[in-house]
Amino acid sequence: MGIIQNIGKYFMMMYIVFSKPEKWRIFRRRFFEEMEIIGIKSIPIVALMSAFMGAVIALQTASNMDNPLLPAYTVGFITRSSTILEFSPTIISLILAGKVGSNIASEVGTMRVTEQIDALEIMGVNSLSYLVLPKVTSAMIFFPILIIFSIGLSLIGGWLSLQLSGLSSTEEYVYGIRFFFKGSDIIYALGKTVVFAFLITSIASFKGYYTKGGALDVGKSSTEAVVSASVAILISNFFLTQMFLL
Repeated sequence: MGIIQNIGKYFMMMYIVFSKPEKWRIFRRRFFEEMEIIGIKSIPIVALMSAFMGAVIALQTASNMDNPLLPAYTVGFITRSSTILEFSPTIISLILAGKVGSNIASEVGTMRVTEQIDALEIMGVNSLSYLVLPKVTSAMIFFPILIIFSIGLSLIGGWLSLQLSGLSSTEEYVYGIRFFFKGSDIIYALGKTVVFAFLITSIASFKGYYTKGGALDVGKSSTEAVVSASVAILISNFFLTQMFLL
């Protein structure tokens, strides 16, 4: 019963977030502030994870190619497909759910328990639109940019690892990356990322906004936000794959 009530409260909150926007000038300022916090400050961890992720995928693929009938460009082909279809959009989103989701839940939760949100409401400010809408929209716009960045770095990481290990040549790897490339795969990956960005920021905001108690409860809300967003990403990933790839 509690889960159903929370789902209903979540959708009511989203209705208010998107139905009562603040003034455009205020929203624009908050939008760029959130884009810096949520998006730009996530670039270092996305870069690190992506480079090593691509390197590991390429090495594992190359080391397991025992069948001589498999062409040499298979390493590049599998590295590209795995990175675009799953690893960059899904794994990076799960990592961002931990970093961004916990930050949002703790920020909004702290504002709730210190009564800053109550103060906004007393001043006549729509707190949900003021706090949540810029976070959700900035993430939905900037996360796809991060994923494109991640895909590029993963492929470069894969190439570097193959060069250092001597398991494949640059020509074979690049040919595999270009082999049977479909632009729809990129659209699919970015489409998933937009959905994941919405889930991460909206669920984290929901958990933070309805925090009750003190500092310990803020920490609890942050943990719940990360877990709930991660589960939502995995479930939605399953259905999105069913809808668009099968």
